[in-house]
Amino acid sequence: MTATLHALFDELSKYLAENFDPIGDGVDIVVVAVGVYWLLKLIRGTRAVQVLAGLLALIAMSVLSQLFQLTTLIWIFDHFLASAVLIVIVLFQADIRRMLARVGRRVSPSAARRQETQILEEVSRAAQALAQKRVGALIVLERDTQLDDQVEGGVALDAAVSRDLLVALFLPYSPLHDGAALIQGGRISRAGCILPLSERQDLPEGLGTRHRAAVGLAEETDAVVVVVSEETSDVSVVCSGELSRKLDPDRLRATLREKLAASPAPASVAAEPEAGTEGSGPRDARLAG
Repeated sequence: MTATLHALFDELSKYLAENFDPIGDGVDIVVVAVGVYWLLKLIRGTRAVQVLAGLLALIAMSVLSQLFQLTTLIWIFDHFLASAVLIVIVLFQADIRRMLARVGRRVSPSAARRQETQILEEVSRAAQALAQKRVGALIVLERDTQLDDQVEGGVALDAAVSRDLLVALFLPYSPLHDGAALIQGGRISRAGCILPLSERQDLPEGLGTRHRAAVGLAEETDAVVVVVSEETSDVSVVCSGELSRKLDPDRLRATLREKLAASPAPASVAAEPEAGTEGSGPRDARLAG
């Protein structure tokens, strides 16, 4: 084994001595390093991180099998790695679509801003309409952290974000009104989902199940959550441990715009009705913990 490593090192040294260009190769290394950093930043918080780690492990095993001439492993990897790219695309097409959407938003920020503004307007109008009807809802806007691992169940929709559809999802006769509606990549991807409930005991008095679900999701992710109370018709926003309550239409739009401004990710929405009472409480409260 030692002789093999020495031979490999000698071959590498010989190759670098004959082919290394300080300027061209230096630029090449910098570009690749920046690209890898940008890719890792892009997939941060998604399942793609685990997939990338698995692929790197397989590639390392393939290199080792070639180095030590492990015939069986060489045959397996030759046949597996050829189709690995297609397997990844099929299994993680939703994640790939979101990553490409993020690339598009960085390339064309003005178009991304217009889409975000339209989504915020539809969400705000839906929240106000539901509040007027005294219909509860929980609307979660996804930012950098992917919500697929925190939001469970649901029925696939892949529909455009609109006031009318969001309102219809939470009316009492809707079969999905007891769950959450998740919007990703600028579209409502699922409805009827389940959100995690916070187990904290220090929440403001009078908060019901809906607010606990909003806080529970905000504890685990960087999501922005819009809550409509069925009991009081109040509209609230939860994000990063901060609870803003009793928001009128203008304050709701301003709060959503402020919370989402720090994130390049698209707005994504989820909703869920409440079982419990919600008191008046302060308009803004910091959820320390």
